[in-house]
Parts: sequence; C-alpha cells; structure tokens
Amino acid sequence: MQIWVDADGCPKAIKDILFRVANRTQIMTTLVANQTLQIPPSRYIKMLRVNSGYDVADNEIVKQLNRGDLVITGDIPLANDVIEKGGHALNPRGEFYSHENIKERLNMRDFMENLRASGIQTGGFSALNSRDIQTFANQLDKFLAKL
Repeated sequence: MQIWVDADGCPKAIKDILFRVANRTQIMTTLVANQTLQIPPSRYIKMLRVNSGYDVADNEIVKQLNRGDLVITGDIPLANDVIEKGGHALNPRGEFYSHENIKERLNMRDFMENLRASGIQTGGFSALNSRDIQTFANQLDKFLAKL
C-alpha cells in the first residue's frame, strides 16, 4: 500500500501528520502537485511534480494508483475515480469517501456549482480547525491499524 497526496490544496497541518505517519509506518507517501513543495528528508516521502493544468495532478494520481492505495484529497471527482479503481480516499477533514457516499457528494458538488454559476452566493467551507485535524489523524490511524 502507498499513500498519495493531492498536495496542491492539502493543508500544511495535514501534510505534517502524513510526514510523521510515513516515517513511523514506513509507508511510501507521495505528494503530487504542479509546484515544488518542501518535504522533509526521508526515504518514505517523495514529491512528484506535474505540469500545470486542469486535473493534471489528479490524472497522475489515478494513473499510478494501485488497488488498496490511500489518496488524501478534498477533490470529490478525484475521490470518485480512486474508489472506482479500488483505492481509498480520505479528505483533510477526516471523512472517508466510499461507494455508499460518493455519488451523493458528487451530486451535491454539481448542485452547488450550478448555484454559483447562476450567481447565487453559496459560501464555502469553513477553515480547517483543530477538531478537523484531530479527526483526520484519528481516521488515518484507524485505517492504518486495519492493515
């Protein structure tokens, strides 16, 4: 199993948790982004820089993903692709996407996108807080304990 991180939008606090987990568990963790990111020196952490462009990082993650790999992403269409390919998807707030909830999340995302396109202000997600970070860490630990 490997951990893939949709790193362009991944909060620093989540990346820091992932860096510690990679070293503790010795699970290869790859950050995929269209810009160079600072990563700590480790044989279990690597950075994969991709070209800029719409969904380039997402497509690279899906291309390299193996069944059973874990992807950290808040991108719902990417999470859907990961699940369809047999991977696991966890968002930075600690919610796992699954076959049971991904279609609902996609529908809601599309609905909100349509509202915004028509000029309706929908607001956005609240900032990541300490409770979200703790939930993420707990969910990640539970997932890894099952391995």
